[in-house]
Amino acid sequence: MKKIIKNAKIYTMSEAGILENADILIQDGKIAEIGTINEKDVEADEIIYVAGKLVFPGFIDAHSHVGIFEDSMGFEGADGNENTDPVTPHLRAIDGINPLDICFSEALSSGITATATGPGSANVIGGQFAAIKTYGTRIDNMIIKAPVAMKIAFGENPKRNYKEKNKTPVTRMATAAMLRDILFKTAEYMSKKERSTEKNEEGPEYNIKYESLIPVLRDEIPLKAHAHRADDIYTAIRIAKEFNLKLILEHVTDGYLMLDELKKEKYPCIVGPNLAGRTKIELKNLSFKNPGLLSKNGIMVAIMTDHPVIPIQYLALCAALSVKYGMDEYEALKAITIHPAKILGIDDRVGSIEKGKDADIVIMNGHPFDTFSTTHMVLVNGEIAYKAAE
Repeated sequence: MKKIIKNAKIYTMSEAGILENADILIQDGKIAEIGTINEKDVEADEIIYVAGKLVFPGFIDAHSHVGIFEDSMGFEGADGNENTDPVTPHLRAIDGINPLDICFSEALSSGITATATGPGSANVIGGQFAAIKTYGTRIDNMIIKAPVAMKIAFGENPKRNYKEKNKTPVTRMATAAMLRDILFKTAEYMSKKERSTEKNEEGPEYNIKYESLIPVLRDEIPLKAHAHRADDIYTAIRIAKEFNLKLILEHVTDGYLMLDELKKEKYPCIVGPNLAGRTKIELKNLSFKNPGLLSKNGIMVAIMTDHPVIPIQYLALCAALSVKYGMDEYEALKAITIHPAKILGIDDRVGSIEKGKDADIVIMNGHPFDTFSTTHMVLVNGEIAYKAAE
């Protein structure tokens, strides 16, 4: 199947920058060509004329819980926190996501074609996040990469959850200690497996938790660290360095108060949710100035909704408000396109309009940061996933 998008102003979010009156050739779900395409030379199945409209790569919410905390439901649809055990690395987001949740269609109609979704922050280790498309009816067919990261959490949430159960951890020290303990035990388990293979001996007894953490220790996936407060951010960095692990810092509410240190460390930051109230002590420094100040100091920033904290369809609004409070507009666009793709390690497929990437494309009647703009059409894998009513 071939489609041509004609006469577009294309925000490629690549080195090509912004292209005026350009075309996109889509073939078999991928971007085949960008530039000037003569439709007479291509036997296209469909030509989409978009003169006067703006075209972007599909927007990406770098951190959400869409489909795993279902809309309009209580306990029956809340599958994000297995808060009976503080260490659950073996839980897989894909086993708890309902792709028929209404919020997926709301995401699509707002131009969001991909998200990282997974467990909440009740546990020290919550489980495996997945990067998925927002279009589809079966989660297995929506996966971009799973696991994409391992969720860990510091600060108030694990403390509060397990204090109610009179169970460890109830202090920040215990949270860090439990994380170190299982990482060390996983490293030992890996060594025993390697030695048994070398000596052709029976290996250690199978342990699903250790097996699930092996990709983290092998640097195949990063830790996705929930940390709002400065001390929790430093603890996340400290432990990542101790075990030489990849790390993504998430929320980073105190980030703008510790710019010199974060500048040195250069860990990517997924910032937010800022369009929310200060509902707990560690949010007291919440500010829309944060993403812009981090970005201006050379830190790669993505912006999140943390859906359902902020409904996923308001991702672009969160980026727009960051611009209002000082973030560069183009950097804010990067924060919902190419930056989340790079941070999550899925930029080979999504995040920009480039030859060979998935044809996940948003066509809008205006700039996404203008609240009066509307989504005209959304393509996912080259298929029309959403089209506004005529």
